[in-house]
Amino acid sequence: MSELLTTENALALLTLTAMEIVLGIDNIVFISILTGKLPAEQRARGRRLGLGAAMLMRIALLLSLTWVMGLTSELFNVVGHGVTGRDAVLLVGGLFLIGKATFEIHERIEGHTPMEVAAAQKKVAFGAIIAQIMVLDIVFSLDSVITAVGMAQSIAVMVVAVMLAVGVMLVFAGAVSAFVEHNPTIKMLALSFLLLIGVMLVADGLGQHISKGYIYFAMAFSLLVEMLNLRMHKVAQRRGAAGHG
Repeated sequence: MSELLTTENALALLTLTAMEIVLGIDNIVFISILTGKLPAEQRARGRRLGLGAAMLMRIALLLSLTWVMGLTSELFNVVGHGVTGRDAVLLVGGLFLIGKATFEIHERIEGHTPMEVAAAQKKVAFGAIIAQIMVLDIVFSLDSVITAVGMAQSIAVMVVAVMLAVGVMLVFAGAVSAFVEHNPTIKMLALSFLLLIGVMLVADGLGQHISKGYIYFAMAFSLLVEMLNLRMHKVAQRRGAAGHG
């Protein structure tokens, strides 16, 4: 623990923790969407286990630095683009995310009765949801782990940063999930975000890097507009109720 107390490592710890929290936003959204398919009494446990599994996956990646850094080596060349192991992981993960988000959007557009939704939730395997969260976390965290290796020299610093970030996410995951679940338009927006992230991952895997800053700005701006819409509807409802009273 003494190595964490140096000024250099303390600054690296703060920076890495902040980065992990920001990059974990898409993880919380994805976990909220997936655990929303579980029966209500299993959702909190699903979120805790999902985030716990995500933390273990990131720590495992940090402890496998040789393998992770080896993913940046070129495996083969396609149309002038050198494909690395990282590219392959991003491509597969991006395509999975696009397919998953498209399926979920289609399911919500089709619409289901409360009885159909309840029946579908009973059929969802708890283990399958946790497995999906773990697989996608590898994709979400791969770049942040590679970045962390360049920012900090101490494995202990990187592991503690991951644990602190997951702790923060655990605190807010319930509120985020409840908000997404009780606002259908926000849920659709969240699925659109996942679709956008999937496209970004595929583009990145094909060598067309898109700055995450642009993606997160677009997501934040869209969320702000939707929050203003929700606020406007609530004000209109209150005025309508007052008028009828």
